[in-house]
Amino acid sequence: MNETLPLSAVIITLNEEANLPRCLASLRGLASETVIVDSGSVDRTSEIAAEAGARFEFRPWPGHVAQKNAALALASRAWALCVDADEEVTPELAASIRALFAKGEPGLDGYEINRLNFYLGDWIRHAWYPEWRLRLVRAGRAAWRGTDPHDRLEVAGATGRLGGHLHHYSYADLQDHFQRVLRYARIAAEARAREGRPARWYHLACSPWLAFLKSLILRQAWRDGWRGWIIAFATLMKVFAKYAFLFERQRPPRP
Repeated sequence: MNETLPLSAVIITLNEEANLPRCLASLRGLASETVIVDSGSVDRTSEIAAEAGARFEFRPWPGHVAQKNAALALASRAWALCVDADEEVTPELAASIRALFAKGEPGLDGYEINRLNFYLGDWIRHAWYPEWRLRLVRAGRAAWRGTDPHDRLEVAGATGRLGGHLHHYSYADLQDHFQRVLRYARIAAEARAREGRPARWYHLACSPWLAFLKSLILRQAWRDGWRGWIIAFATLMKVFAKYAFLFERQRPPRP
């Protein structure tokens, strides 16, 4: 049970000294290789990686999708387990992965993992759950796609699902959450602008409320109590800010 598997754990980092030890500890004894691509940390991230025996590479930040693809390309094992620094492989998930490889070469090309988010002191069981993410892939057949900052891992082949959870320690506090909402909204607006997708009045007037209702009602965020209401309104704010930033970019130049 202590033998490592023929897979590379792949992580991107930037100033992750608070999260990285937990993430690396959860991978210990599971992955036979850990690859970390860093975009310029000024804290102890590189030292923590070195202490864990990880391969550590620096690469200037090109965007979420490009950076994750660069990290995936460095994986030397046949399989790659893609995790974020603020995530943790639970013992149940590790056992599920081991059971998969115990049967021999996995028959599919990718496996989804259910992510469970920890937010403001508790686990979120509705607003962000279930959250199936493709994370275990046959390395040569997978790539990150999507529009920054909303990346997604895709694989050329059939996929299945694994038992257990990937724990996600999403935000340190409310300020961290709201600051990232605004930062990601601006990145999304810039991506839409590059693609030539303009904002219309109904995007600003209707889309935020539709996102709010989807989170609150369809995703049943209300069942998560006050945390769920915060999540629903943060979702509204994210969509509103995205289109507001896009309108700002579209405004006529000042005379």
